Amino acid sequence: MRQIVLDTETTGFNPKLGNRIVEIGCVELHNRMLTGNNLHFYLNPDRESEEGALAVHGLTTEFLSDKPRFHEVVEEFREYIRGAELIIHNAPFDLAFLNHEFKMMNLPPFDGHYGSVIDTLVQAKEMRPGKRNSLDALCDHFGISNAHRKLHGALLDAELLADVYLAMTRGQNSLSMDVEVEATSGGVHLEHVALADVLVLSASADEVAAHEDLLNGLDKAVKGNCLWRAAAA
Repeated sequence: MRQIVLDTETTGFNPKLGNRIVEIGCVELHNRMLTGNNLHFYLNPDRESEEGALAVHGLTTEFLSDKPRFHEVVEEFREYIRGAELIIHNAPFDLAFLNHEFKMMNLPPFDGHYGSVIDTLVQAKEMRPGKRNSLDALCDHFGISNAHRKLHGALLDAELLADVYLAMTRGQNSLSMDVEVEATSGGVHLEHVALADVLVLSASADEVAAHEDLLNGLDKAVKGNCLWRAAAA
């Protein structure tokens, strides 16, 4: 199954007031694995960002002035998301802006280009009723590091949301190691290798430390010892 974790940044908070998209970030999952086939655009909205929105993403008019406009990237974007299941945090917000952009270009509604939508905000509210369920709050809950997130960014937020979604639906806070390296038109290419030909490499000190950090994050998520700790014991 092909899923696209999608996020946007905008000049304001209401497309009906003429606000536009300034950034699109997409992260691809195939059968719940990160593929590395991501898509990212900065866009020139031909207008200023509202003060509140600018404080969120920090994308100034000067920075965006030489970036492509939405109509210049829409065909690549349409082809990329075609038929996929979208994963979005607070989906009505992003979908409203994308439908607005498509309408301005006299294109069929954006709703008709993808397969379905999973709203992780709705999922989080069902799992954690009465609690804060922003992306930052969910990263903290699942032990996903977002220390490098000083401002909102569509691609960065999509990458964090991919980890959050996988944690919410499978209890693991990251699948960054599960990157599909080789694919064919029929899917992932698997090659059988004789056990005698397998080269075993020991983990480095840095890798051992990173693994320990991962286990600590899992312990935090389950509020106790994760299954990996129990297996080791």
